[in-house]
Amino acid sequence: MARLHLTFECQGARCGATLDNAPGTTGLLVVSGGNEIRAGAFNGQAHLAAQIAAAGFPVFRFDRRGIGDSEGENRGFRKSRQDIAAALLAFRALAPQVQRVVGFGNCDAASALMLAGGTGCEGLVLSNPWTIEDSEGDAPPPSAVRSRYAEKLKNPREVLRLITGKVDLRKLARGLLQASKAKSAPSSLAQEMRQGLAEYAGPVRILLAEGDRTAQVFGERWDPADSRIERCAGADHAYSQPEARAWLRTRLLESLRT
Repeated sequence: MARLHLTFECQGARCGATLDNAPGTTGLLVVSGGNEIRAGAFNGQAHLAAQIAAAGFPVFRFDRRGIGDSEGENRGFRKSRQDIAAALLAFRALAPQVQRVVGFGNCDAASALMLAGGTGCEGLVLSNPWTIEDSEGDAPPPSAVRSRYAEKLKNPREVLRLITGKVDLRKLARGLLQASKAKSAPSSLAQEMRQGLAEYAGPVRILLAEGDRTAQVFGERWDPADSRIERCAGADHAYSQPEARAWLRTRLLESLRT
């Protein structure tokens, strides 16, 4: 396995990218979420790429325009279709043996792939898709609040704090109000993602880290009966725990081998 650092063009802007090469005819295109550079949180995507390539599958990562090593304006995930398409074209040119590409994105990178209808990838692995509108703020989903309070009531120390008046009652009231809601409010973004994915004909896996707020909100706004959903118990947004990283790697390898 060899790692190559390179650039490719996207509408006149030079974008930074990395190819972890391998002989396989199926490759992984990693789309970065948020304003995160292609190395990922705590270099997580770089490590993941090395492991996937060691298993025989080439991996292409890139910085979209305006992020990291890439020129141009950062237009956000909603307008990243052309960045993904240009990266896919570069991947196929640099690894000509690749006949099939699986696109992988976490957070709003997953949302970008959904909005763009897969952008030419033959398979998709969508992790913790972002469905939160800019106007919604940071309130956690009702299900997460209920779960947190249920855990607190099991803890004698938390019950003692409540009895002895050491709990902020205004904060508690806000939390109880949020917990009383049946589920998160509908999201137009989620509807757009649903429509984009409906146009996609390839295989799809939706991975949710159960300890992640973004995944919790998605779970409330998506069809709970969707058979494509798989959940990783206790995992955080970046799958930072060793067992969660192994779980994610296994799912990606399964998709690449299918």
